[in-house]
Amino acid sequence: MDNPRPEKVAVVDEVRERMDASDGALLTEYRGLTVAELAELRRELTAAGGDYKVYKNTLVRLAVADTPREGISDLLSGPTAIAFVDGDVSAVAKALRDFARANPNLIVKGGVVGSTVMSAADVDVLAGLPSRETLLAQFAGALSAPLQQLAGLVQALPRNLAYGISALVEQRQSEAPADTAPVADEAPVEAPAEVADEAPAPEAPDTGDAEADATPAAE
Repeated sequence: MDNPRPEKVAVVDEVRERMDASDGALLTEYRGLTVAELAELRRELTAAGGDYKVYKNTLVRLAVADTPREGISDLLSGPTAIAFVDGDVSAVAKALRDFARANPNLIVKGGVVGSTVMSAADVDVLAGLPSRETLLAQFAGALSAPLQQLAGLVQALPRNLAYGISALVEQRQSEAPADTAPVADEAPVEAPAEVADEAPAPEAPDTGDAEADATPAAE
């Protein structure tokens, strides 16, 4: 078997390198499109971040052979063009979908993102996703709200801490009379005990007895 011609080897290497360097590759069949329509499609795909190239199916099969993208070989039938994507794959998928709606001769057959092979239905779902910028904005918005709340909490922490300490002091002060009340009640209890020790209560009866005893003695 003769070695492949250098130009074919160059095309195979080009396709393989483009597959490796791109964020995705979407395969289409362009049978029936006019030259003017193909030019319009290329302009729209370029604006979306895609580069539309036509290759022979046999060379593309050689380029993806023994690679994770080998599964796209099943999509290589009929005149095939590949939209290599540098950036937002969903934007290019949307551009292909919209152009195909207005030009039924364009058929989106599937594609590959990374090492994942996609069917035509998968590409259609991808086309329905928001753009990368919209998704990033939504993600940033989802993050910013909690971060703003966290920043507010951190900023309010010293104020809340001071308020909490003040409230605690006031609570302790209001509880202070209740804590000292038993001391006030105990003071009168101790006083009678001291008075009882000092009072000469028995002297009055003793005086009476002395007078009673003195009377008979006088007689």
